[in-house]
Amino acid sequence: MMEMTEMHTMEASYNWFLVALSFFVAVFGSFTSLQLMRGMRGTEGGAKIAWIISAAFALGGGAIWTMHFIGMIAYETNMPMGYSAGLTALSLMIAVGVVGIGIFLLSKSQNSLLVLLVAGVITGLGVASMHYTGMAAMVMAADMVYDNILFAVSIVIAIVAATAALWLAFNLEGNMQMFAASVVMGVAVCGMHYTGMAAMTMVPNGQAIEIESTVAPLTLGLFVFCFSMLLLVLSLIVTLSQLQKRMYEEFDDDDDEEDEEVVSQPVRN
Repeated sequence: MMEMTEMHTMEASYNWFLVALSFFVAVFGSFTSLQLMRGMRGTEGGAKIAWIISAAFALGGGAIWTMHFIGMIAYETNMPMGYSAGLTALSLMIAVGVVGIGIFLLSKSQNSLLVLLVAGVITGLGVASMHYTGMAAMVMAADMVYDNILFAVSIVIAIVAATAALWLAFNLEGNMQMFAASVVMGVAVCGMHYTGMAAMTMVPNGQAIEIESTVAPLTLGLFVFCFSMLLLVLSLIVTLSQLQKRMYEEFDDDDDEEDEEVVSQPVRN
């Protein structure tokens, strides 16, 4: 990290509507991922892998990555800015990949504190890597200078948030509990992102930048939000229908067992 020295820095502000929107996406994505991981319980083989992949996209791609980029677009400066498509795509793959690894590890040993901590550290460091890769995707005539303390705090928040999210995913049942946990997770995800943003200072470097060859922030933001929300809504609908179907099947099995017990009882004269 570059140490902060006296230099000409660039003024920036936040679009608070987009900040609020980023929080909403983080909460909704977290709730959807918790429901998906709830549906994963009791499954094996290919079905379990499908649930894990879906949950990884909901949490890593929806709650974390989408929130991250909406939060970045909310960061407004008086300097033209674009995004590198390659680094942007890489940051998405990192987010989904590390979350998927964390869920997979914990699904193998749900009651192991050691596995939870290992999965939380891997996922947290991955989320932090996603954030700073996404930051590096910003293309503008300025250098990014980071405050070392806030940079370290953002990584600690990422690890703690990831560990808590994984624990909640495997230990909650009711919808109200999951909604409350989603709000907590949304606060944690946003806390990590905006702490990382607070650690950064933009220093104009006077270089000529070809913004035309990059993706415009507004275009990227609209695409990311609409595509992510579509996937999250569809995932939530499918998950809730599968959970309801599973519940009805369990009720039918219980009724069949009761009927068998009644038939097996001897008739007394």
